[in-house]
Amino acid sequence: MSTTERPRILVVGGGYVGLYAARRILKKMRYGEATVTVVDPRSYMTYQPFLPEAAAGSISPRHVVVPLRRVLPKAEVLTGRVSNIDQDRKVAVVQPLVGESYELPFDYLVIAMGAVSRTFPIPGLAENGIGMKGIEEAIGLRNHVLEQLDKADSTTDEDIRRKALTFVFVGGGFAGAETIGEVEDMARDAAKYYPNVKREDMRFVLVDAADKILPEVGPKLGQWGLEHLQNRGVEIYLNTSMNSCVDGHVVLKNGLEVDSNTIVWTAGVKPNPALARFGLPLGPRGHVDTGATLQVKGTDYIWAAGDNAQVPDLASGEGAWCPPNAQHALRQARVLGDNVISGMRGFPQGEYKHANKGAVAGLGLHKGVAMIVMGKMKIKLKGRLAWYMHRGYHGMAMPTFNRKIRVFADWTLGMFLKREVVSLGAMENPREEFYEAAAPVSAAAAAKASAEVTAEKAKAS
Repeated sequence: MSTTERPRILVVGGGYVGLYAARRILKKMRYGEATVTVVDPRSYMTYQPFLPEAAAGSISPRHVVVPLRRVLPKAEVLTGRVSNIDQDRKVAVVQPLVGESYELPFDYLVIAMGAVSRTFPIPGLAENGIGMKGIEEAIGLRNHVLEQLDKADSTTDEDIRRKALTFVFVGGGFAGAETIGEVEDMARDAAKYYPNVKREDMRFVLVDAADKILPEVGPKLGQWGLEHLQNRGVEIYLNTSMNSCVDGHVVLKNGLEVDSNTIVWTAGVKPNPALARFGLPLGPRGHVDTGATLQVKGTDYIWAAGDNAQVPDLASGEGAWCPPNAQHALRQARVLGDNVISGMRGFPQGEYKHANKGAVAGLGLHKGVAMIVMGKMKIKLKGRLAWYMHRGYHGMAMPTFNRKIRVFADWTLGMFLKREVVSLGAMENPREEFYEAAAPVSAAAAAKASAEVTAEKAKAS
């Protein structure tokens, strides 16, 4: 961590907004004008729209993340958490991964902490649920699902087999619908290599408290997506929720009960709860309250954007807020970066205004829905063409040319090579086998050393 007389721009969070805002600031900044410091618990940014494809093995997990230090070579990147902010003293308390926390002074502040999974106090959820907010969870889900097929193929116990082949997904928005579509696709492919497992033996269940799925693409395409998944054998229960899932026994509000080893939770997101400790003005749902300039209300040196901010949607009219998606996050980050530079130089702030360009969703290989907005016209696509639109849009939106090339290379190879269906379940406990091999030896060595010490003491006496 450098100590400098230059003003410090502190960016809290290295996600989509944090990464792009820091890049914009560094690009517009004059040499030596300020120090840009980015603080995040991870040393990389995750492109979340690709998590379902990473879980299905269509994209290598390493290509879904962008290393912050490589992309921001002129910035100071600290791996840790900002646990508190003293606005009067303009000091942030940073808790590094190891060691004592310390104070970090700043002159300008960018809040880009993103969102976390929105959960409810459901018995068993914390112990059995799998989220889909990070690349670690996507890798874990892929390994877990393939491991369930391994179990089902190798056992003669019908109850164990049924529980292993039942997959429950809670949440029918983009994350839930795309994840169940990709995972079902992968499991269908993988079943070809298991003599005792067929697709008909598997049970996929999608649950949502709303009366529709994929609300982001409109009612007609959402209905098509629902029917498409049902035609693939996915059971969909709307207007219902999960009451409990203790020990994998899932009880739904509509009375349905199933046993499952796989419970994936994608029922929405909420702003990072750490925001409550920063003394910032928050909206009714916990978002940082900002103006159209992305400045936090009541301040002239703090900006916020993305999933943790309540940003007025000027394109939609009075009282509307920008939805938390990558489309807005990318564009907000650019305006935010420009406004930080303007604020530092004493120039007026620009307002953020962006009309929705539509939405795209992939539901597995060659399957998807897309709604493209062109002026007052809405173009609705489904099937293979929509899937191409989904891949094209997100492929181009992926940060850095390096990662774009790697993602498109993965897709190109996937056209000619079969999907990998190997489970690396041991990744979750990589030291377990070594520990089992070393522990008895260590115990024996300790016993021998103790006996030698006792013998030496006996001789001395």
